[in-house]
Amino acid sequence: MLDLAGPAGAFEAANDHLESPAYRLHVLAADKGAVTSSLGVAITAASLDDAVLDTLVVTGGRIDPLLSAGTLSHIVETSRRCRRVVSVCTGAFALAAAGLLDGRRATTHWRYAARLQREYPSIRVEADRIFCRDGNVWTSAGITAGIDLALALIEEDLGFAIAKGVAQHLVVYHRRYGGQSQFAASVDLAPENDRIVAAIGHARDHIAEALTVERLAEAVGMSLRQFSRAFRAQTGTTPARVVERLRADLARGRIETTAEPVERIADAVGFGDAENMRRAFIRIYGQPPQSIRRAIRS
Repeated sequence: MLDLAGPAGAFEAANDHLESPAYRLHVLAADKGAVTSSLGVAITAASLDDAVLDTLVVTGGRIDPLLSAGTLSHIVETSRRCRRVVSVCTGAFALAAAGLLDGRRATTHWRYAARLQREYPSIRVEADRIFCRDGNVWTSAGITAGIDLALALIEEDLGFAIAKGVAQHLVVYHRRYGGQSQFAASVDLAPENDRIVAAIGHARDHIAEALTVERLAEAVGMSLRQFSRAFRAQTGTTPARVVERLRADLARGRIETTAEPVERIADAVGFGDAENMRRAFIRIYGQPPQSIRRAIRS
């Protein structure tokens, strides 16, 4: 439901900011009539046949089984009459099955990114993105990331001021940019051991402080040897690398969305100085903070 209602609500809110509505919204399906969502809520849809659209948005849902060949054919035909094609969450699998992502960069919900890459090797899957644009095809990460993508589309159509007003109306952050990580290290790792989860939480809550392995072990009541062994078994990496990733994720969010000096951000997230943060960014993201900020501004 959020895959549908999130972006639709953003476009509706954009209309409310204008004297004359910019968007007309249509819910479409392979067959017209009531369509029951996974939540059990029925939505009345018009037929996808002969639809003439500016923007086709394919929402996510179950990917086993995929949409029927007939529905995929309708999506292909409709896409040829559109200015742009968009998917939200696992909707990327529908675009991929329809051949619309061949040779393109794309993203999807982080939990299914590896499967998308495995099943459609011609796609360059960028799992660590909120949304991704390649030409006239846009794809987003999971669920609420569809709102971020819709805000980007609104900004492209109507300008920054309207998109910002829509974000404020929806009470969401304006806005998580496409290159921002769709999950932090604490979510990505998803350890099952409660003490390791608590250690990562402790690191996140005290990110500006010195976070030695000894301190993390003590915080969760484990011996240093026991903690180090359990941490690697649960996460596949070391506490130092996870702390570095947590700091980098927090710093990148501020790099992309604020004008704070790099030095101040580095100090605020515990890197100590800008050079330490620069080295971490290159190791994790492949580029320094200043390059990421320039790319966002451009």
